[in-house]
Amino acid sequence: MIQLITEPCYGEFSKTLVAMHELRYRVFKTRMDWDVQTSGNMEIDEFDALHPTYLIQVSDNGHVQGSVRLLPTLGPTMLRDTFPILLEGHPAPSTPLVWESSRFAVDLTVAAPKGDRGITRAAYELFAGMAEFGLSRDLTDIVTVTDVRMERILRRAGWPLRRIGNPSTIGNTMAVAGYLEISRDALASLREAGGLSTPVLWTPVIFAAA
Repeated sequence: MIQLITEPCYGEFSKTLVAMHELRYRVFKTRMDWDVQTSGNMEIDEFDALHPTYLIQVSDNGHVQGSVRLLPTLGPTMLRDTFPILLEGHPAPSTPLVWESSRFAVDLTVAAPKGDRGITRAAYELFAGMAEFGLSRDLTDIVTVTDVRMERILRRAGWPLRRIGNPSTIGNTMAVAGYLEISRDALASLREAGGLSTPVLWTPVIFAAA
């Protein structure tokens, strides 16, 4: 199940959001050793203060297993304001048709259920949730900064990243920026590969007209 949490509902889902920030700490600080901002055992940065939309993957017993953060590109974004080197001179997207995803994280055991191509079902649910969200907002793309390992996972999942420029070393990570297509075909492909027979967003969304 994916919970879609927006700023008006932060208070209602405060425990879930705390668990999300703790998960991000485990993934980005402890496991990947990224140079990220932390507060206690939570990873949290200035972009979390911009009232983003969060997609949070929750198990049947209510355990937070994954998350991703979404922000419109009309405002500040990580690509434009933190990692402009990855643009290689190209303009950063600034349009209501493109949102930015960041802080994609999944924290699961080795035995976690998997879909096709060895990718966890939780990851497929987050990918499908991003596509469902994008379709509900009539987006054409989601732009993201990620590492080349995640780029390979996206390609295996059938949702290839369209690179903006070449990868660049940032800290201890080989990072790359690019676009993920938002379309009904992309969503159908992700659902099939992930074995998802129904929409994943817990908060219903209304798709734009075809």
